[in-house]
Amino acid sequence: MTEVSSLTGRLLVATPVLADPNFDRAVVLLLDHDEKGSLGVVLNRPTPVDVGDILEPWAQLTGEPNVVFQGGPVSLDAALGVAVVPTGHAVPDGGPAEGGLPGSGLPGGGLPEGGVPEGGAPGGAVPEGGPPGADAPSAEDELLDGLAEESGADGDGPLGWRRVHGAIGLVDLEAPPELLAAELGSLRIFAGYAGWGPGQLEDELSEGAWYVVESEPGDVSSPAPEGLWRAVLRRQRSELALVATYPDDPSLN
Repeated sequence: MTEVSSLTGRLLVATPVLADPNFDRAVVLLLDHDEKGSLGVVLNRPTPVDVGDILEPWAQLTGEPNVVFQGGPVSLDAALGVAVVPTGHAVPDGGPAEGGLPGSGLPGGGLPEGGVPEGGAPGGAVPEGGPPGADAPSAEDELLDGLAEESGADGDGPLGWRRVHGAIGLVDLEAPPELLAAELGSLRIFAGYAGWGPGQLEDELSEGAWYVVESEPGDVSSPAPEGLWRAVLRRQRSELALVATYPDDPSLN
């Protein structure tokens, strides 16, 4: 099998030719990527659901907009916390938290049926058969367990937070929020995620569905997520910056 170069921590930016409504103008942060598959969260799909309505203890630590984001069409009843921790924070005595993937179940079954309610952000319902990249990986459990183990392996970070890439990491939402209150630079709560099976993302990349660019810590907590797609492209020092001017309606081009 061809060795896969890890894209963990990088952004997938949907190209204009990716017409699937679940990923139209999506910006996906890859939390894990290897030969077993890929897993990430969509950074620019805010929902109308306040964090305080489902994870009240964490509501005061999330930035604006203080809502749950739909991380993808897979497992909408599961919550993931992605946080930025400024560099230079040592692990408290006791070492990093143990356990599986940092996260939590959402009370009441998660987001309303169908994802985002009518009138909310796009990318809510999953079409029959699922969109490209939306099906849960066949080795999903193994991927999630590996993500938790690898991101906490270096022991570099506060208790209850596991590094994914640079200053970006996953938060254990079952831990007391006060453990991290003084450490977090920003926090965002996601319901669901996007998953790809072995080789599936590579196929989509070869088909021109995604641009791959470097992430920045501020991408996780952008106060204007509706403009994140254009903002990420605009900062590229290449022809990709021109793609930021691409009209939402291609017929107007």
